[in-house]
Amino acid sequence: MPTEVALLESPALRVEQMGRVEALDKVKNLVMLPDGIHLRTEDVARYFEVSTEVIKKLTQRHRAEVEENGLRLLRGAELRIFHRDMVSLWGGEQAASYPQAPTQLTLYTRRTVLDVAMLLRDSDIARSVRTHLLDAEEDFRASYVSLERRVTRIEGCLLGVGSALQELGPVLGRMSQRLDSLDRKLDVTHQVVGAISLRLTDVSQDVLRLDTRMDDLYRRLRDPIRRTDG
Repeated sequence: MPTEVALLESPALRVEQMGRVEALDKVKNLVMLPDGIHLRTEDVARYFEVSTEVIKKLTQRHRAEVEENGLRLLRGAELRIFHRDMVSLWGGEQAASYPQAPTQLTLYTRRTVLDVAMLLRDSDIARSVRTHLLDAEEDFRASYVSLERRVTRIEGCLLGVGSALQELGPVLGRMSQRLDSLDRKLDVTHQVVGAISLRLTDVSQDVLRLDTRMDDLYRRLRDPIRRTDG
């Protein structure tokens, strides 16, 4: 895990943390200009509770890095347009109190402020931001290790399931053969039952015919007896 000193000294480590601007508001409320995007040097100094000269000197020493992370210097027409836009966004009585830089204005974004937090040594707020970043990094690494272990256990379980399925394959094959055999026997049984049913139908018809003949014979035998009695 990187240390605070490593974060202060290593541009590569700072680049890895540049997307985590939420750390700023976790430590202290960051007051933005009306556009919700930019801050001035005095706003950044107020956030870190240091003088504006400290912020100016730091950005001069690390000019290329802070510019890469959003630092802008406005002059001339660009500055006048920006000032007009801020006054329009601010509105009301606050607009009159918005200061206009006479010749130039340095603007910071959240990424720039986070970069300053990783460069500024003599500020308790900056140290708190770095601590938050490092603690969050440690939590992330711990979560990653825990997830990796869980994935490893799942992989082990899947290997066991694979072995069990390989062993179960032949058993399922034999059961399938036995079921096929039972299906064939059932087909034969159905055919036999069908034949028996047909035979029983014939027998039933024979019995009906026999009953009819017996009734006829009974009547024929009874009629001579009646004539004799008469």
